[in-house]
Amino acid sequence: MKLIPPALGLTLALAAAAQAHAAPQVSGAWSRPAVAGSTGAGFMTLTNPGKTADALVAVESPAAKRTEIHRSSMAGGIMKMERQDRVALAPGARVTFAPGGYHLMFMGLTRALKTGDRVPATLVFASGAKLSAEFEVRVAPPAGHAHH
Repeated sequence: MKLIPPALGLTLALAAAAQAHAAPQVSGAWSRPAVAGSTGAGFMTLTNPGKTADALVAVESPAAKRTEIHRSSMAGGIMKMERQDRVALAPGARVTFAPGGYHLMFMGLTRALKTGDRVPATLVFASGAKLSAEFEVRVAPPAGHAHH
């Protein structure tokens, strides 16, 4: 039987713990242009690289008086939109926020959102993790999101 040196054992244990509790990641964050005082929308892909479940529970942005998580869905030929208290992120899962599905509502915009601007936001997770993101203001989704 081979013995692992204590320092190496501790390093391996810390690496395993870090992977188990890896913070969620955001990619492809974007928003459409909107006028000041109106409502803007935020889209992105959230990924949970960790081995434990987490959930997006809130979003904060200085660009809006209030930011909410919403989900659009089609039922019986009627499109409806509902506020969501949380979006579950299973271990290893990826959740796409795109037109017609999950999205953020930047309500009461404090300034106009023009093409090329960036909308700062902080994503808050049930685990206590906070993730800073910037939503690029553009007319069309980034490449790879056009099918949504």
